[in-house]
Amino acid sequence: MTQNFYYQRRSTSVAHVGNIAIGGDNPIRVQSMNTTDTNDTEACVAQARRIIDAGGELVRLTTQGTREAENMRNISAALKAQGYMTPLVADVHFNARVADVAAQYCEKVRINPGNYIDPARTFKHLEYTYEEYQAELQRIEERLIPFIAICREHHTAVRIGVNHGSLSDRIMSRYGDTPEGIVESCMEFLRIFRKHDFNDVVISIKASNTVVMVTSVRLLVKAMDREDMHYPLHLGVTEAGEGEDGRIKSAVGIGALLTEGIGDTIRVSLSEEPECEIPVARAIVQNIEECARLRAEAEASIKDDTITLTLDAPDWNTFQLKAAMSVGALLIDRKATKLVIRGEWKEENGEKTDTKLEELADALLQAARIKFTKTEYISCPGCGRTLYNLQETIARIKAATSHLVGLKIGIMGCIVNGPGEMADADYGYVGAGRGKISLYRGKECIEKNIPEDEAVDRLLAFIEADRKK
Repeated sequence: MTQNFYYQRRSTSVAHVGNIAIGGDNPIRVQSMNTTDTNDTEACVAQARRIIDAGGELVRLTTQGTREAENMRNISAALKAQGYMTPLVADVHFNARVADVAAQYCEKVRINPGNYIDPARTFKHLEYTYEEYQAELQRIEERLIPFIAICREHHTAVRIGVNHGSLSDRIMSRYGDTPEGIVESCMEFLRIFRKHDFNDVVISIKASNTVVMVTSVRLLVKAMDREDMHYPLHLGVTEAGEGEDGRIKSAVGIGALLTEGIGDTIRVSLSEEPECEIPVARAIVQNIEECARLRAEAEASIKDDTITLTLDAPDWNTFQLKAAMSVGALLIDRKATKLVIRGEWKEENGEKTDTKLEELADALLQAARIKFTKTEYISCPGCGRTLYNLQETIARIKAATSHLVGLKIGIMGCIVNGPGEMADADYGYVGAGRGKISLYRGKECIEKNIPEDEAVDRLLAFIEADRKK
């Protein structure tokens, strides 16, 4: 590989997840997550098959209770009976007991340090003495020990999945809402797993803000290096949205790290059917080395605070992804704050125009949080916790608010990351229960448990009233 390439794989530890290995010299794995009710075995199997048939190498399902965790056994058995041996991952929040159950039936269990032992985030400031803080860490270790034993017995891997949107009040009180706090939330758990010699561990640090995500992952890599840790990393921009914007935002954040050799498995989180995520993820992986080269060329082009990127691609979708991957890190690092894109692609519909390239440049600048030229939507991909029609709701909100340049609106399926990821948003729409929605202005809940059929109109009324003020 040419010396001026950024790209060089750096993770050396390997996690074994069922029949696949993550990290080291193994391929970068792509994955997605079911949006079906985990108690509905037939629906989960059908959707998992669609993800796998599209090229997904791991499939995650939410397990919000022991009933869902127990049903992972039936889902796994049904898939295997149909010849699908792809590893299944249980996604656990708020209930450590659920992780113990899921570890018996799944190839990997995701736990969230922000709510595994610590209570759900309330944005309260807590004061701890040194002794009190150490006692909290001891409490976490004591609860992790039996979980580690179950995982060891059943050869189950673990994903330590930190989300910016669900940091605990304990971490927030000590470190603030910072990348340093995000990293320490992860390192606390990693140290315990290493202490007990359990190494089938994958780490993820995610945020809806690409700058926070990239900065935090880089800091994590440095923190692990200092402590001689080299665990494989899962990358993703959470709540990226849908359509072109969701794809561009994901490629900016994920591509920034992959072109630096950071990352062993990825998920592109789109508010669409989960199988739609896989082709995007595969295209990102296939273009890493070329985009590392283009990134170096683009950095060399910087003049008068402007990056000039020249590339070509077989189609417009690939052109967008390659552009995002090539300049994502440069924009996030503020190497320049202006962007000019040139190039060619085989256009199936419409004509190549300067306007199209200018709009793409603006989209990349917005994804890197430099310049906002349209409404920003922070929307989750949904999962088995989502109790309303996410895609229809997003469409309705977009139709009514797409003219509000610079406004940030969060649209979340549930409370796991809702208020936290929406801390950067002006308004939020969060699933609160079956048929119930809570509305937020910033971090403040302004209405709770609104009937779903009224919630979009109420949100739009709040926005309109505030704008009139």
